[in-house]
Amino acid sequence: MKKYFVVSFDNEYDLVDATQDFRDNGFNILDAFTPYAVHGLDKAMGLKPSRLGKICFGFALIGLTIGLYGQYWISAVNWPINIGGKPWNSMPGFLPIAFETTVLFAGLGTVFTLLWRTGVLPGRQPISFAPDVTDDRFVVVLTEELSSFKSKKAEAISMSHHAVEWHEKLESE
Repeated sequence: MKKYFVVSFDNEYDLVDATQDFRDNGFNILDAFTPYAVHGLDKAMGLKPSRLGKICFGFALIGLTIGLYGQYWISAVNWPINIGGKPWNSMPGFLPIAFETTVLFAGLGTVFTLLWRTGVLPGRQPISFAPDVTDDRFVVVLTEELSSFKSKKAEAISMSHHAVEWHEKLESE
């Protein structure tokens, strides 16, 4: 059974310092919740850079390829109609649709990949760690197996970084 240790702060500076201190002392940081983006929190948590940009670029290339090839195939192979003396494979005429398919595939592919990868799918109930978790508080959640969690050390670090409140929560609650 897992145990969660939830620590709330009033400002982002204490949150970043405490998160770095927790990480340096060997605690497992599950996540940090903030009302707005906090610079430096990702480094304090030890997160790797996101691969979502590369995924977006890959979907954009797929969309561009489908857009260009689809138009070429329709106009030059499947249904070649000579309209106004234009060639069947007129690349400048294909660019607006190719751009639109690039944007469409990049946007939708990135969103669906993000939802799939994070597990935020319809019907899933999120775990609520604290009532004011993103309204006006900055919260860091530590996790550990129940038998090996060092509560006294976590409380000492929390107090040294001006934590507003902290509490322990078991996985089944």
